[in-house]
Amino acid sequence: MRLDAILRDPSAVYDKPDDILSDSNLNDDEKLEVLEQWEFDARELQVAADENMPGQQEAPLDEILAAKKKLKSRQ
Repeated sequence: MRLDAILRDPSAVYDKPDDILSDSNLNDDEKLEVLEQWEFDARELQVAADENMPGQQEAPLDEILAAKKKLKSRQ
């Protein structure tokens, strides 16, 4: 799958953030970019929920941040 398609909605491609870390089709910079996009999306969903406009599913922000930390520690 192309990076631009993944960036549109990482949660549609990966079940959990750690799945990005094991994707051999992406290099570490691309993995970080995907995780950062997913983090942005998760934070936007939190803002919407705080404003009583909940999204379809809760975003795993803690898991995203943990995956970013793992990725950065490998570099």
